[in-house]
Amino acid sequence: MKKDHEKLLTHLESPEPPAGLFDQIILAIKREQELRNTKKLVFGFLALLAISFTTAPFSWNFFLAQMVESGILQFISIAVNSLETFLALWPYSIIAVAESLPIMGIIMFVTNMILVVFTIRLFLYKKRLLVSYLLQRV
Repeated sequence: MKKDHEKLLTHLESPEPPAGLFDQIILAIKREQELRNTKKLVFGFLALLAISFTTAPFSWNFFLAQMVESGILQFISIAVNSLETFLALWPYSIIAVAESLPIMGIIMFVTNMILVVFTIRLFLYKKRLLVSYLLQRV
């Protein structure tokens, strides 16, 4: 009768987990966290890329409008047509060009282009990590 009770009690005890099960669970949790972080990064970079691409035409138009308003295009065409006069008066010409530069338009356009290039570079780098992670998982 005692053996019957022992048999009943051994069936009620939790079975021993296989060796390395805890490590496998922890590794699976870490992989899932990495996948979530990678997805967040990719979506963030895609949003940043979309914003930078949509603002590119506006910053270009703003830059061109300021170039036209500043008169620098006319100054450049006069300098090209009358190169001798430009070279004779180059210090004053350079100062005139520097004073009439559309600084705000240049800053906005260059910042937008830097953002586009940075976002593309970073996205491609993170995309490579995502692809390698997905290939490793399969």
